[in-house]
Amino acid sequence: MPQADTAERLQKVLASAGVGSRRACEDLIFRRRVTVNGRVAKLGDKVDAATAEIYVDGSRVITNTKLVYVALNKPRGVVSSLDDDKGRTELADFLQDNFEQRLFHVGRLDADSEGLLLLTNDGGLAHKLMHPSYEIAKTYLAEVVGPLPRNVGRRLQAGVELEDGPAKVDSFRLVDAIGKTAQVEITLHEGRKHIVRRMMDEVGHPVTRLIRTAVGPIRLGDLRPGGFRHLSNAEVAALFKAVGDEA
Repeated sequence: MPQADTAERLQKVLASAGVGSRRACEDLIFRRRVTVNGRVAKLGDKVDAATAEIYVDGSRVITNTKLVYVALNKPRGVVSSLDDDKGRTELADFLQDNFEQRLFHVGRLDADSEGLLLLTNDGGLAHKLMHPSYEIAKTYLAEVVGPLPRNVGRRLQAGVELEDGPAKVDSFRLVDAIGKTAQVEITLHEGRKHIVRRMMDEVGHPVTRLIRTAVGPIRLGDLRPGGFRHLSNAEVAALFKAVGDEA
């Protein structure tokens, strides 16, 4: 049981987390749509917002205000580091002093690549998002040397042999083609280093620009290069769902 000095009414905790008004949250509890630490909640329950695992309709609700979830649009030429000992431009240069918590990047992008990076201080979720067994899909927009023959997508979906083993994409789509340049969208759940670049090299169409546009359910959207934003409650819940963390 939570200590008396840290426990609050469940509906107040839910309302503070952005689920809805207190009255609406009371209704969710009354309708047995809320669980706390694995059991169905009831009106009158008190919880410790910092430690309780709360779900509404099976989706995780983050009530610990110390947990931070951020999307960053990493520009080209920036290293995926928060403490680079070589003095290069790094992720921390864009976050500056906006966070008291120490954040960690979920995976990385090489310096020549750009686009979506997730940062958090939730080590458990970060580990799952990066672990190959959870197969979190990542989507990229790649500018490659063209023109592209029609069978490139089929080859990549069937799998190509790389020096460290076979690799294949989940989906491949031609976005645009102008002369000797083509833009393609590639989705895969591989996490090996430079995997998109190496696969495109293998089929004879090197990447000249690479932008990651999505990690699992989180999309880059119109976030400007170097900009960041906090993930919404719905986006965080979608990340937990993607790694199978459901009530």
